[in-house]
Amino acid sequence: MDAEQSRRGLFITFEGGEGAGKSTQVGLLEQALRQRGVDVLVTREPGGSPGAEAVRHVLLSGAAEPLGAEMEAILFAAARSDHVETVIRPALESGITVLCDRFIDSTRVYQGATGKVAAELLAGLERLACEECWPDLTIILDIDPAEGLRRAGRRGGGADPDRFERESMTQQRKRRQAYLDIAASEPGRCRVVDAAGAAQDVHRQILELVVERLGSAGLLDSRPARARA
Repeated sequence: MDAEQSRRGLFITFEGGEGAGKSTQVGLLEQALRQRGVDVLVTREPGGSPGAEAVRHVLLSGAAEPLGAEMEAILFAAARSDHVETVIRPALESGITVLCDRFIDSTRVYQGATGKVAAELLAGLERLACEECWPDLTIILDIDPAEGLRRAGRRGGGADPDRFERESMTQQRKRRQAYLDIAASEPGRCRVVDAAGAAQDVHRQILELVVERLGSAGLLDSRPARARA
């Protein structure tokens, strides 16, 4: 196997509160990277694999809420383990860049910062679920929670909010700060992007960050599009 074939893909995760625009930005980035000749896989959490998607409904419906935040964290970890083993790791090892809508930081924020699950337990669950499969770059989309929930309600088109969208504004603000705290503690991995602007303006900021990382990893073909073709 030559160096080109053995090169690992880049693992990029998107984080942020409700209505921050994660799914929109993942889609825009996917399109932009494909246009640049990058092999891309898009996935999400909770979910992303058949086993994890089954757990997703239980978590977002609120069916697991009476069991407590610790059990929710365990369920997230179980779903993540299946997701990593069956989807994320094989793609990365094949040289594919993976874009994931939420990952470990969502558990740290939702079950940790506002669910009060001990950091030691969360760290242990992360090691079990991820092993050596950690994000290379995490984009944290930062937005005022009131605006984020307004956007989420508009996006839902009248559908009932999920288990996390229903929670209080106090909880939403604590989560925003928790994301900013994670970014401050891991500046090598995390980048905070202001998500309050127009989607295309936010996308341009993200694309600049990602192109820089891909170039550093040797995963971006710098030739003009005609030459690549």
